[in-house]
Amino acid sequence: MKVTEVPAIAGAFLFEPTPYADERGYFCRTFDADVIRSVGLDPHAFVQDSVSRSVRGVLRGLHLRSGAGEAKLVRCSYGRIFDVVVDLRPDSPTYRNGTFFELSGETQATLYIPAGCAHGFQALTATADTSYRIDRPHDPAEDVTIAYDDPELAIPWPLPVTLMSQRDREAPSLAEVLKHRES
Repeated sequence: MKVTEVPAIAGAFLFEPTPYADERGYFCRTFDADVIRSVGLDPHAFVQDSVSRSVRGVLRGLHLRSGAGEAKLVRCSYGRIFDVVVDLRPDSPTYRNGTFFELSGETQATLYIPAGCAHGFQALTATADTSYRIDRPHDPAEDVTIAYDDPELAIPWPLPVTLMSQRDREAPSLAEVLKHRES
């Protein structure tokens, strides 16, 4: 498994497995505790796994958690997604940087997103399954959402949005979220 630091987001990593393909299809390891440890992360810190299924054009995010935040491993296990990360850790050298990736079921690459970063994605295929592994139990009372179309972020979403949750549609701007977090 190849591990690459994500230059735009301090502490983020991209884990790219090596699928073994033959006439039956493929097999690949998508999580390896030794590889996680090799970059200074605790593989036992991850306590919940979840999966979402989205259809083409669906947008989820931008989400983060208040309090201690939430580190996560994100992987598109089927289909393709346009994945976005924005660093909102005030003491980070990459504070307010954003970056994006295409994650797909073909590559099975996993993105490690440090706590304090906002995350969102858009499904690029008819069906896209996205897996999340998080480092603490989810508490909806800590959910924070930022407007996906905030001009300050200028995220180049590749498709028109076909569907999103009411929470995502009504999300405040980045400036409003940051103002609230500082008070």
